[in-house]
Amino acid sequence: MLIAALLLTGLSMRTAVTSVGAVLDGLERGLHTNSGVAGLITTLPPICFAALGALAPRMASRAGPHRLLVLALTAMTIGLLARAFVGSVAGFVALSVLSLMGSAVANVLMPTLVKWHFPDRIGQMTALYTTAMAIGGTMAAGLSVPIGLLASGEDSWRAGIGSWALLSAAAVLPWLSTLRHDTRFAAGPTRLPATALVRSPTAWMVTLFFAFQSVQAYIAFGWFERFLSAHAISASTAGWMVALLSAMGIPASMIAPIVPVRYHRPLVLVLGCSFAAAYAGLLLYPPGAWAWMVLAGIGGGMFPLSLTLIGYRTTSAVVTASLSAFAQSIGYVIAACGPLLFGVLHGATGTWTASFGVLWAAVILATITGWLASAPRTVDEDLASIRPASNM
Repeated sequence: MLIAALLLTGLSMRTAVTSVGAVLDGLERGLHTNSGVAGLITTLPPICFAALGALAPRMASRAGPHRLLVLALTAMTIGLLARAFVGSVAGFVALSVLSLMGSAVANVLMPTLVKWHFPDRIGQMTALYTTAMAIGGTMAAGLSVPIGLLASGEDSWRAGIGSWALLSAAAVLPWLSTLRHDTRFAAGPTRLPATALVRSPTAWMVTLFFAFQSVQAYIAFGWFERFLSAHAISASTAGWMVALLSAMGIPASMIAPIVPVRYHRPLVLVLGCSFAAAYAGLLLYPPGAWAWMVLAGIGGGMFPLSLTLIGYRTTSAVVTASLSAFAQSIGYVIAACGPLLFGVLHGATGTWTASFGVLWAAVILATITGWLASAPRTVDEDLASIRPASNM
């Protein structure tokens, strides 16, 4: 039942995000809005992930992590379904925030629940739900339009995005049998303040690793299609190339988390080199982008690895929850700045070279922090070494 819960939740976690990008043209027509507002809607995910994810440990300490996840998935279901029927931009944005709240809470709680229920199988269970996340995101991006076409009329896009509420509703069911565990959770200490994690070097390395790999992902999905189109690649082909990059997240999520702990540092180097080779290839020979997308997709294995490290760098579910919120709230704020900076540099210089400097900086910093985050030390050990010193 727990494995089914992890699988279904993983499949649901990115549908609210990727389904919108697939139907942006229809959404603009249906809500009578412009590309600027559509751009705001597509910027909501990292903002919500950062702001709402930071609140998850506090809410979990009061409601219990399983109960909170059930509530979050229920909110996601309501938001996904209801926003398919609204006729105003304000209503669509508000309901998008509601659906993204479910994703934000799940982002933080999934590493915690894996740590709690599967402390000896962190890699395998992280691989399970991150692979499901990649599959679900790819499905929502690729199938929202075909599903919408099953409905007639100009507003067929509404059926495309609303259909994913069925998946998040299904994800609620297996978690219902776990609610009794929250009584045991409430019996002990349930939250570690974020201010305590500020003093942990390990927490900062995990956070920065998550942040800089996320910067690369958001730039890739936000700008690579435009970059390829600017180099004489048709819009349709460019779209399929970016879709290939996204699809590569599936095998990357299957493999990266289950690599033995002793090989995490070599893995970080391999993933960093894959990213670097992809960026060099894009700049030097854009027509070979099919190969460069494969390499960038392999480098994207940094994402599931960063989530895996959240579990390995802590010794209790309570600390895991706090580290997960700390890393993802700060990480998504930094990640949201990446596409903005990339675009500003491109607009200011009229070339892509300066913009790619952001990617080069991100991959170097991600590789360094990932190497340091892979050291066999936990946040708990950092905090234990600080407390005696502070009492002297």
